[in-house]
Amino acid sequence: MGKNIFKRKEPLTDTQLLMSITICIFLVMYLFAIVFLQGGFLHAQQIFDMLNDNASLLIVSCGLTIVMIGGGIDISVGAVTSLVVMSCVLYLNRGGNLFVSMLLALGIGLAFGLVQGFLISFLDIQPFIVTLAGMFFARGMTTILSVNPQKADHAVFNALKDTKIEIPWLGYVAKNGNLVPARIELGVIVAFVCVAVIFVILKFMPLGRHFYAMGGNQTSALMLGINVKRTRFMSYLLSGLLSGISGYVFLMHTGAGNATNAAGMEMNAIASSIIGGTPLTGGVGNVIGTLFGTLTLTTIKKIVVSSGFNDPWWQSITTGGMLCFFILLQSIVLSRRGKKKA
Repeated sequence: MGKNIFKRKEPLTDTQLLMSITICIFLVMYLFAIVFLQGGFLHAQQIFDMLNDNASLLIVSCGLTIVMIGGGIDISVGAVTSLVVMSCVLYLNRGGNLFVSMLLALGIGLAFGLVQGFLISFLDIQPFIVTLAGMFFARGMTTILSVNPQKADHAVFNALKDTKIEIPWLGYVAKNGNLVPARIELGVIVAFVCVAVIFVILKFMPLGRHFYAMGGNQTSALMLGINVKRTRFMSYLLSGLLSGISGYVFLMHTGAGNATNAAGMEMNAIASSIIGGTPLTGGVGNVIGTLFGTLTLTTIKKIVVSSGFNDPWWQSITTGGMLCFFILLQSIVLSRRGKKKA
């Protein structure tokens, strides 16, 4: 009976291990910023600002995480986000209904997910080619809608955009002695709801297990009776839907749209997913890791700026170096784990 008291702990899965590494590195980086840079890093509002500015990126990163777990790729998400922003702002400026504008955003995202998912899953066209075509198409449509920046001029939408959740006890006292409460935008709440929903799908639902099985070994997934074509289609459908949601959250944050909105977002989303522990090989990944991957990517950029390197290329160089570091780290950890040395 005494032998049952001390049960042997199960080893961490690859997904849990890579996620744990990402969380630890993020905490170390942020602690470094607090100790050596101080400034805004001392206040909770810094974290909230990073979330406010990157809520839309977090949402599309969740979509990329699903696709990458299944062994695919989607580079159209940034362009779809841009198209949603421009379409919705033009619709609202013509006296459109707020609720209908949200449906428009979801409809555009779903349309891209349906078409791209069908071409990739049922016609067996390479994901990179299909989503590259989708990216060009979405960027072209955005430019056709308007080449000039468009600011949202809709009273109800602007009231929604300006709504923020205040948390006084996490605020700070300004130099003039006034208490500045911490503020979170509604888009952050939407992003966390998306993270929670995708986490439940991946962790507890059969569809989530099918994503992992398909990305780990497609042949084995077929032998287990998994409908691989339908599963792959669902991954791109979810990615398209999340791109639509991301576009509306992006518009709620900026209140305006132009042809260059969300430029490079797809690359940042892929980087956030990889840093969060979702390698391009598939079969491994977690949206909680993606959340911390997004925060890690944002934190390193903030550190670079706070260190006095304000030129944009320094952020790109640092992001590239960070991405290479995480890819190398993941490869070393997984290879040693495979040899039972970790």
